[in-house]
Amino acid sequence: MTETALLLLHASCVAVSGRGMLILGPSGSGKSSLALQMMGLGAELVADDGVEIVLAGNSVVARCPPAIANLIEARQVGLLSVPTLPEVRIVLAVDLGQEEDKRLPERHAIVFHGQRIDLVKASRAPHFPASLLLYLRHGRKA
Repeated sequence: MTETALLLLHASCVAVSGRGMLILGPSGSGKSSLALQMMGLGAELVADDGVEIVLAGNSVVARCPPAIANLIEARQVGLLSVPTLPEVRIVLAVDLGQEEDKRLPERHAIVFHGQRIDLVKASRAPHFPASLLLYLRHGRKA
């Protein structure tokens, strides 16, 4: 399978049932915290603090740079050793740099390597991580 050039992002990535979620946002926005919350609900870590993105066929794929494999930062706790998935197809992105202001928002998307990926903006609601987990497992209606 032919791959495109590597894109390195300051981001985190988790996966549920082989479906990956890219966590984007500025430094200090809570990318690692959201990844940890998702992992507490059953998600698996792909990468924290740096994610390699390539296009493999028609799929946007995330990988962990070797130097940070099996690590996640937990503020005020330290660097934690955790198992990681080697790669995952990205089906959802979350942008912690933008906050959603609508109760039932329209669909948003982001484009990587010419492929559209569903995008969710940040929410302060306590159910946000659980909602993202369900989105990954079952998708979103309309």
